Amino acid sequence: MNGPDGTPAMEAPPPLVPGREIAPSPPLRPAPPEAAPVRRGSWLLRLGVLVFLLLAGALAFGGWQHYTRHLQVMATAEHQANFVPGVRVEAVTQRQEPVQVSLPATTLAFEEAKIYARASGYVLKRYVDIGDRVKAGQLLAEITAPEIEDQLAQTQHSLRQAEATMRQNQALAELARVTNMRSEALTKQGWSSLQNNDVDRYNLDAQQQATQAAKAGAAATEAQLSYTNQQKLYQQVVAPFDGVITQRNIDVGSLIAADATDGTPMFAMSHSEVIRVWVYVPQDDAFGVAPGIAATVRVPGMPHLTFSGKVTRIANALQPGTRTLLTEVDVPNPDGALSPGIYCTVTLQIPRKAPALILPASAIIFNQNGMQVAVVENGVARLHKIAITTDFGTEVEVSEGVKAGDKVIIQPPVNLADGDKVQIKAEVTPPASPP
Repeated sequence: MNGPDGTPAMEAPPPLVPGREIAPSPPLRPAPPEAAPVRRGSWLLRLGVLVFLLLAGALAFGGWQHYTRHLQVMATAEHQANFVPGVRVEAVTQRQEPVQVSLPATTLAFEEAKIYARASGYVLKRYVDIGDRVKAGQLLAEITAPEIEDQLAQTQHSLRQAEATMRQNQALAELARVTNMRSEALTKQGWSSLQNNDVDRYNLDAQQQATQAAKAGAAATEAQLSYTNQQKLYQQVVAPFDGVITQRNIDVGSLIAADATDGTPMFAMSHSEVIRVWVYVPQDDAFGVAPGIAATVRVPGMPHLTFSGKVTRIANALQPGTRTLLTEVDVPNPDGALSPGIYCTVTLQIPRKAPALILPASAIIFNQNGMQVAVVENGVARLHKIAITTDFGTEVEVSEGVKAGDKVIIQPPVNLADGDKVQIKAEVTPPASPP
């Protein structure tokens, strides 16, 4: 029990009993205080403090995380705003070396002729066939025509007759001249009349004109004889030049009509010791083509052989329909490896009229603005529109948009815009391999 002041009260001693000893009582101890309510309230207070501290720590940690992320975002934005990408560049170069152009072409014989008959008749003999090599003037065939022999004999007799008539008229003219001289002398002396003198004078003129007509007739007959002799020579068909017989369309006994150039020829021959190659050069490359340019001929069927030649003739005018220039290349062919009519390719070494601007194909940008390249100028990328004239695969030739020495960006970033800052990467030289 507690006392009036709230302190624990002391218990009273037990009453005394007679005849009993009073045993000493144990010392009195104060009663324990009532601490249970106090302990429960302290624990709740501590728990609240702990929760508060945890909440405060969580809030502080979250704020710190948010602030850290904000700083990272701001740093990233600032880095992106100030980021200068590194790029690789290559300089635009000028080239003056000849342009190498490969074009399809066709081989032709240097000389080619179809041989027709100039005399009518039958083939008496044939001396050559397809594939035979002949020399100029060599006899190819003979034609028999008996009527030409008769015509030749007739013309010879007509010529002799015309010559005799001419001599006769010359004699008559001489007689008329002498008679006229005598008549003039007698008329002056009065022994002959003027009428006789006039007759003798005009008779002289007539004889002189007859003599001129006889001479003209003899000359005409002589020309006819020459023509007939030429027709007789045409009975022998000869080769016009050195070459090879490529066609033979007659045989012994075949009937031949003279001057039938619209029919089938007797023979066809070609001269192929020099092969002529026809190639049509496009307009873009034709301006540099001229006689003397080196050319190389290749045939698909002979991949390991090349034939060297030179441009010898050009048409000097482009074909209106195709805008190409007909160019002839002569190729020596002493061994006959090339034949007329072969499909081939010709590679021409065409000199440039002006230096070419060359840049790498990997620098080209394709977008809605066409073809462009990015040129680095004072650390800034500038987009220039270009015009490609020739595509060499890894390189291209351009005609406008850049100049020699410009540094173009190779494989530019997809988001590169005009005016963006860039920095040029240093070229890393690979280490030399050990010997």
